[in-house]
Amino acid sequence: MKERIINNMEIKNQTKKYSLYEEIQIPEEIIANVENNILIMKKHNQETRRKINPLIEMKIDGDKLVINSKNSKKNGRKIFGTFKAHIKNMIKGLLEGFKYKLQIVNVHFPINISYDEDKNELVVKNFLGENKDRRIKLEVNVDVKIDKDIIELTSFDIEKVGQSAANIEKGTRIINRDRRIYQDGVFIIEKPGGIL
Repeated sequence: MKERIINNMEIKNQTKKYSLYEEIQIPEEIIANVENNILIMKKHNQETRRKINPLIEMKIDGDKLVINSKNSKKNGRKIFGTFKAHIKNMIKGLLEGFKYKLQIVNVHFPINISYDEDKNELVVKNFLGENKDRRIKLEVNVDVKIDKDIIELTSFDIEKVGQSAANIEKGTRIINRDRRIYQDGVFIIEKPGGIL
């Protein structure tokens, strides 16, 4: 009889240890909804979406977002933690927004950078004396501000603003030249979470 009780206690402890369950508070300003396995969060005219991983179960209970998972193995815990972080970023983005700062560096030729709002592109003129302009496509819902040698990108979607910053760095990358001499380009100097 004692052995059975001990075994039941062990089973309960194991279940508690690997229970993947979390309640996330939804702020009053944000409307959350789950449609066709997609989490949608809105605040005024801003909207973010994220596809729900098949290993995650999600429901909205009043002003709380309840997420849980039956898969408590290592991989399942990783997916659960990542998805939880994504939800928190969605909420933070709608409440506060995310900002990236990039610095324009020109050693050899003066670089002229402007933003084409109609095409949602950053136009880089005279990069290393090139005759053809470099046009860098940015993600939607990203605001661009250029002040002398600093470019500021802001958005409520961390992935879109991060991808736009990466596109700018990649679009001004120098290849087949000595990087110790040719240090021109546009580089990320600040991103959410701190200065680089």
